[in-house]
Amino acid sequence: MNNGKSNAAPPKKIVVIGGGTGTSTLLRGLRQHNTSLSAIVTMFDSGGSSGILRKEFAYPPFGDLRQCLLALSSNSEKNQAFRGAFEFRFGSDTSLNGHNVGNLLLAALTSMMENRLDLAIEEASRILEVEGKVIPVTLTTADLCAELINGQIIRGESDIDIRKMPNPRIKRIYIEPELDANPAAIKAIEEADAIVLGPGDLFTSVLPNLVVRGVPEAIAASEATRIYVCNLMTKRGETDGFGASEFVAEMINYLLDSSLDWVIVNTAVPTPAFQRVYEEEGAYTVKPDIKSVSRQVAGVLATPLLTRDLPLRHASDRTAEAVLQALETGRVCGRTKSPALAGAG
Repeated sequence: MNNGKSNAAPPKKIVVIGGGTGTSTLLRGLRQHNTSLSAIVTMFDSGGSSGILRKEFAYPPFGDLRQCLLALSSNSEKNQAFRGAFEFRFGSDTSLNGHNVGNLLLAALTSMMENRLDLAIEEASRILEVEGKVIPVTLTTADLCAELINGQIIRGESDIDIRKMPNPRIKRIYIEPELDANPAAIKAIEEADAIVLGPGDLFTSVLPNLVVRGVPEAIAASEATRIYVCNLMTKRGETDGFGASEFVAEMINYLLDSSLDWVIVNTAVPTPAFQRVYEEEGAYTVKPDIKSVSRQVAGVLATPLLTRDLPLRHASDRTAEAVLQALETGRVCGRTKSPALAGAG
């Protein structure tokens, strides 16, 4: 199944680093093009069905892996029923306590494979007819921790994710214990034509991958085009008051000695009614402060990326096209001016 992909040139090897809905949204868009995709996925989720399985059975968190597997799975008619079952979630008032069928299947496969998560993912990929690779950033579990600017420590991804207080701000995140990266993740980065960070929650989906030993070092050594897809909305307790330049500054801080080649920034504005829905949750549109971003990164691509319905998401097709446009232009590290400033205004 070629999904309309051209066979005129070898597919571009694109590695998307993140987790959750943002990563899976981008993967769905990129798979429609001539690409060879790998998703490197955060492994520190501690809430929901994944958190329950981790707490009760010491399984790794499966939720982000599941979403990426589905994003890359075949859309064939024979696969539709299984895709639906894979995403089905039981009610929290049942004995299955809100578990997702896909998480349970991955748990069963992991047990059958003698706790080899990598082999469980391979088998799930075969069942779902996945095009591409889904790679856990590490094969060992750890706790994601956040140190706030007042010195307070929050332990656990879910507690960081649901924090409702805008202050004190997050000073840094780290994992405990420190872990080495999955060798397959490092290999994918080394072979990539493009490395895409985001979109996704900054402190709980994207940056956690960069505090795993070996990942930032591999990105720094890579000759790939490095692209960051900035968030659409701020998040209470994590990125309150952030404009695009604050997101970029945090990303650069965790990338060690490497630089970003491109930042993709949304310029579309939600309707007032949609904005009010998010403002009730303490979330606001990320300001596209393009001039500030262009002082941080050589390449800036500013363009409308917003979907038209709730919940607001990156439009998978337009975001994928922006990534491919940046990849086509290539590496621009070291330039003093942005080579492309599209749609800013």
